[in-house]
Amino acid sequence: MDEHLIRETEKIAVAIGRMFPGLCEVVLHDLRDPDHAIRAIENNLSGREVGDPATELGLRRISDPDYPSVLQNYANQFPDGRPVKSTSIGIKNADGEYVAALCLNLDVSVLSPLTHTLSSLVATDAAQPGVVEDLRSRTSRELRERIERAAGGSPRSLSREAKRDLVRRLRDEGYFESRDAAQIIADLLGVSRATVYNYAK
Repeated sequence: MDEHLIRETEKIAVAIGRMFPGLCEVVLHDLRDPDHAIRAIENNLSGREVGDPATELGLRRISDPDYPSVLQNYANQFPDGRPVKSTSIGIKNADGEYVAALCLNLDVSVLSPLTHTLSSLVATDAAQPGVVEDLRSRTSRELRERIERAAGGSPRSLSREAKRDLVRRLRDEGYFESRDAAQIIADLLGVSRATVYNYAK
């Protein structure tokens, strides 16, 4: 029964390893034979071989059935010093004894330069004072609704100063990008286009 369980786990080890070639080492340990524990190894990045002994984690599981079944994403390293992110999964039989361990060792040294490059690519400079930009197109309907909402429904009744403040807010919010914006604002506020442009300065 234990042998069947290990054989089934070996299929998983092979499949995961072949999904991440050159990137993730997958090792199946047969904990029934700690001196020759490595049963299978896919993407051999550590230089170990089938038949090599169990690691410290394997020995701990053999001696302690209560040892954690899953140790996820812990820092590790290959013999040559390359950094590794490891996960170790203990496999128990029906009697609650550890009979195998499936270990994944991700070579993060391959990913680190890529991560740095992507971080640099998506980085932006600090916010620039006075720069507000919305890249979507503003419609005339949105502009009308924005003005009426700000004016409480009667834009023409606003004071000269209130109209100036409103026009400047509209400018900062990007509404002037629309071709007809100045005329729409002028009509709603009851002023000329020239006055709108003057308010927007």
